[in-house]
Amino acid sequence: MKAIVFQEGSTWGLDEVPQPEPGPGETLLRVLLTGVCGTDEHLLHGGFIAKFPLIPGHEMVCEVLRHGPSTQGMALGTRVVVDNTIHCGECGPCRDGRPLFCEQFVSLGCNAPGAFAEYVVVRTSKLYDIGSLPLDVAVLTEPLSCAMHGVDVLGLSPGSNVLVFGAGPTGLLLSQLLKMAGAASVTVAAPTQSKLDLALLHGANNIVKLERNDLAEAIDSLREIAPEGFDAVIEATGKVTVLEAAVQLARTGGTILVYGLAGENDVAEIKPYEIFSRELTIKGSFAQAFCIGRALFTLQSGSINTEGIITQTVGLNGFATALKNLHDPEHIKTVVGQL
Repeated sequence: MKAIVFQEGSTWGLDEVPQPEPGPGETLLRVLLTGVCGTDEHLLHGGFIAKFPLIPGHEMVCEVLRHGPSTQGMALGTRVVVDNTIHCGECGPCRDGRPLFCEQFVSLGCNAPGAFAEYVVVRTSKLYDIGSLPLDVAVLTEPLSCAMHGVDVLGLSPGSNVLVFGAGPTGLLLSQLLKMAGAASVTVAAPTQSKLDLALLHGANNIVKLERNDLAEAIDSLREIAPEGFDAVIEATGKVTVLEAAVQLARTGGTILVYGLAGENDVAEIKPYEIFSRELTIKGSFAQAFCIGRALFTLQSGSINTEGIITQTVGLNGFATALKNLHDPEHIKTVVGQL
């Protein structure tokens, strides 16, 4: 089969590789749509939990083709989304109810074969029937599940005033989930006007345009919106300077959620005394665990507006374009389609 393969040294290619065969408890899927994520680029360069050689692709919609020996599952032809995470259930973190930190943590497309390929094999228990949900909506299930975990971690109080830095796919999904979770007002700050306009369409109360290399003017505008600071500030860009601004803009007793994926060696300048004296809380959101079902139901209910999030669909042979689009401010989400 054809597949995108990442190799050591930040190299990749569209290669011919053996088609995987499902074993007991596994199902062979034909890949229909796979979302391209900034995490994929981190993985290409050896970040996150990359294990080479790697077939990436963790946001997938597929069709059931064949079950492994002695395996019962959904009817052949069923269209599904996949929970790409696998936990051993036996290590200390798993036994303590913290499976996201499983010592044997496997994430399809991150440290095990994923869905930038014609076919993928997954555990049958990890499949979720999408029913009549359109494929271009269903493909957002995994990123929505990660955003949902972030909102779970944040633990927002009803009536909160919230700031989201970032209007990419995650920022647009988070801003809507935050309203569902109790935010009375959500402000979205980002550099690209078209994305901010989409955030307004999706229900944001306020938008503020950032200058990438000078946040001062935006910080002043944000202080006008929340003179005492925001109850919660979500950093969904992965930029160190934005995290530093997030601390400044949180109200006394407020919470900062670090959601964006920064480089592993990036260092932010944060004053410990400010955290201490203002009793600020800083939380992190790593990935998702057991949120796929809720995310799928939320999309099926129509509670999340996905209009405009997918801006281009390419084939496997257009993967270079998909990577390029990650740095094009006019693009939001690219998906690889094999329909």
